[in-house]
Amino acid sequence: MLYVGVKEARRRFSELLSRCERGEEIVILRRGRVVSRLVPPGRPVGGSGFPSMAAFRRRIGRQGTSFATLQRKDRDAR
Repeated sequence: MLYVGVKEARRRFSELLSRCERGEEIVILRRGRVVSRLVPPGRPVGGSGFPSMAAFRRRIGRQGTSFATLQRKDRDAR
């Protein structure tokens, strides 16, 4: 893993991208704090990421009346 400052990253961006393509991870710092990471393509970026909406819907299931039905009832009441 290579750590570089923002200014250096700007000057050497093409080189850093080439190194990243070869599998190296590049961490970009601003004033000593991590602000970005360049990771090789296809490599997990960390964390589990966001689940798909389909998986979310399956997990919560259907409960009660659908929003569309509630909206229709509200329109009809007006």
